[in-house]
Amino acid sequence: MIQFKNIVKKYKTKTVIQRFSLDIDSGQLVVFIGPSGCGKTTLLKMINQLIQPTSGQILVNGTDISTMNPIELRRNIGYVIQNTGLFPHMTIKENLELIPKLKGEGPAEIEKKTFELLEIVGLDPKEFLDRYPKELSGGQQQRVGVARAFSTNSDIILMDEPFSALDPVTRTSLQDELYQMQRELNKTIVFVTHDMDEAIKIADKICILKDGDIVQYDTPENILKNPANDFVSDFIGKRRVWNNPELLLAEDIMISNPVKIHANRNILQAIEIMKDNKVDSLMVTDKTNRLIGMVTLKSIQLFNRNASIEEVMERNVLSVSNETNLLSVLAIMNEHKIGYVPVVNSMNQLAGLITRSSILSALSSQLIEMEVAF
Repeated sequence: MIQFKNIVKKYKTKTVIQRFSLDIDSGQLVVFIGPSGCGKTTLLKMINQLIQPTSGQILVNGTDISTMNPIELRRNIGYVIQNTGLFPHMTIKENLELIPKLKGEGPAEIEKKTFELLEIVGLDPKEFLDRYPKELSGGQQQRVGVARAFSTNSDIILMDEPFSALDPVTRTSLQDELYQMQRELNKTIVFVTHDMDEAIKIADKICILKDGDIVQYDTPENILKNPANDFVSDFIGKRRVWNNPELLLAEDIMISNPVKIHANRNILQAIEIMKDNKVDSLMVTDKTNRLIGMVTLKSIQLFNRNASIEEVMERNVLSVSNETNLLSVLAIMNEHKIGYVPVVNSMNQLAGLITRSSILSALSSQLIEMEVAF
């Protein structure tokens, strides 16, 4: 864990960071983002002591880094910058093996790790190990820079706008690979960017900064759906959530209280409930609200009115979890040619119902709110 405790940074009379406190959990990829001059790079460089705070503490796994040797600290923290920082007179192999050798790791272990890291970032070791940085494209150099940061075998990686100078295709590719590497290797990554699309794509949590202070620190989903104030709303762009439909979850678009019935009721009662609620289907739940089936008006009309719902209900009901995203919900509905799908929680309890109408209603409401805001 990385902890910032009441960090203040002043340059003469100008305060650039003001009483900044933040906890970053182990294994998370946290993005610092904000306007130019908001303090994001300053905070990043404080973690490896490239910049010293005026006051306050930074703790790594409970240890105050001001008590640590800066050189040893940096050897155990990966660092990636915009221009890669590769040593031009060294081969790719020498660049990747430098820190592990300084740390005294064994030759066989270093060689194995070097091969693995190049493969992870999409470069063939046999083709690239003996090349020099100038013989690589900008995107290839940046891949090596990322691999070198991970070669330190450290738990923390700092990345200062590492992809900002790359073309869009290469940048997207590297974002995907970074995301996969972090999931596979479980590092704690602090990533600075000025690009909100990039932050949304890779972050577990985003810290939006303004004038050296935290405006909002939350998951991408919560920031998009519930911006803390007008500054955040303007900064992320009011329409951005709808440009990222994968961030809209079933719980955001479902009808929260779908009409339901217990299995011990009969068909006549089911028809009356449908009439009263102006629906043509009912979810069937047990005493604990677990979804166990469903009935439709069409499917029960031919049965005796006194037959129980348990006898006639459809038991194999397709459902989605409340964390399924909008794109997946639409894919399921289209694949199975259905106009609605129930939403359940982790205990298979009925949480809601998604219909095509509820999706359109949710989207329309949000768009109207945005138009009013503009």
